[in-house]
Amino acid sequence: MDVGSDVERGPRYTVDELAARAGVTVRTVRFYGTRGLLPPPVIGARRVGHYGPEHLSRLALIEELQRQGMTLAAIERYLEQLPPDLSARDLAVHRALVASWAPESAESITRRELERRAGRALTERDVDRLAAMGVLERTDDADTYRLDGSLLRLGVEMLDVPIEHETILASRTVLLEHARAAAEELARLFREEVWNPYRESGEDPDHLKAMRSLSAHMQPMVIQALVTAFQRSLSEELRTAFRAP
Repeated sequence: MDVGSDVERGPRYTVDELAARAGVTVRTVRFYGTRGLLPPPVIGARRVGHYGPEHLSRLALIEELQRQGMTLAAIERYLEQLPPDLSARDLAVHRALVASWAPESAESITRRELERRAGRALTERDVDRLAAMGVLERTDDADTYRLDGSLLRLGVEMLDVPIEHETILASRTVLLEHARAAAEELARLFREEVWNPYRESGEDPDHLKAMRSLSAHMQPMVIQALVTAFQRSLSEELRTAFRAP
């Protein structure tokens, strides 16, 4: 992977800054480097190593794979199968797909633990923005939140993007509405074109059980198709929107 070119174009972090942003220890960063899970930094002036967005995204992917219960050896094999030149954005999309395999879960977390895992201090405006993105929910206890850990890293990265709170809310509404509409239409299509005809055909119970299992196995494929289609469509729309006149 040509880490150097992207480090130069994007943010640059020292190992301490990278560890803080990733919510891990410096020792963990160095350990992943020795295992080959993390590409080496670019060595700059005074022999200081600089890390870039790809390192941060790769750390997030490693963390997500660990949440799925994978061992380090399994993660090594998994990462070896990925293209070597994936950008930070590609890694973020890949992590989103991995996270979609996990069942939905929320956890209670204190403000102190939230900031530790976020790798930074959070203002009240930051918390409001994270809530607007669906990363967390406030509770009756002012110091406790309900957190969706799979969204935290992305939400923290979005805090540095100059987008107003109202725009985040509007964007989330658009995404939820269209995602729900797509899910309803796909479920209707599967029900009417696959499930109902199969059930009415009088097949034996084993076949019906297999059909139910098929619907569960389809979910990762459908999610990947939706994410890929959305990513390509959004890229095209952005290219059109910001194309020089």
